[in-house]
Amino acid sequence: MKILPHRDAMLLVDQASVKDGVARGSYRVRGDEWFLQGHFPGNPVVPGVVLCEMLAQAACVLMADGLKGNETPYFTGLNNVRFRSMVRPGDLFESECVITKSKGMFYFASGKGSVGGKTCVTGDFSFALIRG
Repeated sequence: MKILPHRDAMLLVDQASVKDGVARGSYRVRGDEWFLQGHFPGNPVVPGVVLCEMLAQAACVLMADGLKGNETPYFTGLNNVRFRSMVRPGDLFESECVITKSKGMFYFASGKGSVGGKTCVTGDFSFALIRG
């Protein structure tokens, strides 16, 4: 929570850590999240864009050393995103992300998310660290 500005319903990481340059995060989908309401009635599935947000939040721990206290990591792009399997209530979504490049205030990352060892989403994304 020292790194991520997200709170309440938008904090989509239960825990995250970095080891050997790889960020690993996890989030248990409870079933009462706002994004499951209406997506889909009787057949709740975590929306793909929310899976991307979960990956991005876990990746932010990799930028902790670059944060100077009052900077926020903002998404600047998503590329090569592929959805391979659904994530549902009760699932433990686990992510692995690496920073592939950084240049000034910009960071580029690659990540994948899985449930029970089965890949659900992969993609490349970028961030800008913005003051304020």
